[in-house]
Amino acid sequence: MLDPTWQNPYAPTSAEKHLNHRTVRAFALRRMIPQMIIVTAVVVTLFILAVVSWWIAVAGVAIAAFYAWDLGRAIVRNENRGRTLGNLILERFKAGGTSADRQRLTTVLDRLAATFGVDQASPFIIEDPTYNAALVPNGHGFSLFVTDSLMRDFDLIELEGVVAHCLARHRLGLLTRESLAAVSTMSDDARRALAGAGMAYRADEVAAAAIRYPLGIAGALRRCEDQAPGASTFFTGETYAQWRWVWFDIWSDRAETDLSDLDDVELRARALEEW
Repeated sequence: MLDPTWQNPYAPTSAEKHLNHRTVRAFALRRMIPQMIIVTAVVVTLFILAVVSWWIAVAGVAIAAFYAWDLGRAIVRNENRGRTLGNLILERFKAGGTSADRQRLTTVLDRLAATFGVDQASPFIIEDPTYNAALVPNGHGFSLFVTDSLMRDFDLIELEGVVAHCLARHRLGLLTRESLAAVSTMSDDARRALAGAGMAYRADEVAAAAIRYPLGIAGALRRCEDQAPGASTFFTGETYAQWRWVWFDIWSDRAETDLSDLDDVELRARALEEW
């Protein structure tokens, strides 16, 4: 008999998306705790002083109401800070690739975007000798960045796997978390907690189930594992360390494999090869 409660374990769930949204909302609230404490102290003081004059109590109510209204707006502004990341990446890199590369990337993106529920995504090929790619918010839309070396060396099914992985992060509701972590000032551990450790592994699952060819993503991960980034690449610098969580290969600058880390390319490739 068919189980009416069965859910595909490789499909994104509403619970996952809500968890990622709550994580961003909780981060925004934590950043505002000092301000909330000050306003609360002022309002409580005014209510205590209300025994002197009724208008002091009215002032306290007005301040509390205004702050509650402004708090919601401030939380939304904080959540949307990551939408500047697309422009920051555009400013950091030079345009690369051939016209044939750009056409190929646009075709792959157009074929997969509807499958993953992504609209208004603009593809860009950027100059860098290291294989990597990222889908990030950019204003009201999204920007897909792929290095020219990846476009040159990856075959079509591997490129499709990389693009599918990036789009799967949107399906999981991860892009807001990752982009906010990239543009916020915090420690590496706090940045990792906000972005979501192990989420690249989950995005691989969702992408592989959608395109029905896990070996395409596995092959792309193997290529990333075999590369040795040099000094001239962006993906060994300080800015990459801050932005790493938005990229397909999160640990391009890692010298050794760490199989205890779900975001490690070696572990991710093994999991897909055994699927």
